[in-house]
Parts: sequence; structure tokens; C-alpha cells
Amino acid sequence: MENSNQMDREEVFSKPVKAGKRTYFFDVKKTKNNDYFLTITESKRITESEDKVSYEKHKIFLYQEDFEKFLAGMQEAVDFVSAENPNFVPRSESHKDNSDYSF
Repeated sequence: MENSNQMDREEVFSKPVKAGKRTYFFDVKKTKNNDYFLTITESKRITESEDKVSYEKHKIFLYQEDFEKFLAGMQEAVDFVSAENPNFVPRSESHKDNSDYSF
């Protein structure tokens, strides 16, 4: 029998993003009340010895009512880095994709 925690959180979308020794997972989940939330997990590979590898994980939960505020804050942070570091070029500018996001 599933526990109530698992039943309350149906995963409906998952997007892994590999970045060197780290992988970021963007998982959209749905509650039994049909509310969506996002979990963002950073998983970092740690090599302890030649034959022992482990992963350090950090997770945040982002609720749908906070998506716009989160994106606005992230955009502001990316804009700051871009203004302070002339060598930084956001990927969307270097790849010229047609997405609505500028970072």
C-alpha cells in the first residue's frame, strides 16, 4: 500500500539538466487537489575513493503561486551577473532560440 505522501504527489513532468559534476532535476508534481508544485533538486557527484561514488542532494519546493516571483527574482539575479561580468553571455542570446525566457 502506498503511503499518503506518495499518493499526494503525482509526478507529471521531469527534466534533468546535466552541468559538469552536477545534475539539476526540475520535477513538476500534482497534489490530490490538482495543485501543481515544482521541486528543484541539485545532485552533485562526490567521488570518495576509486570504487566509491555518492551523491549529495539539495532540494527546494516551489509552489505554483510563487512561480512568477521566483522567475522574476532569478531574472534579476541573471541580469545583475550579466551587467557586472561583461564576459557572461546568457545561453538564450548565444543560441538565438525563440523562448519567452531571457536566461
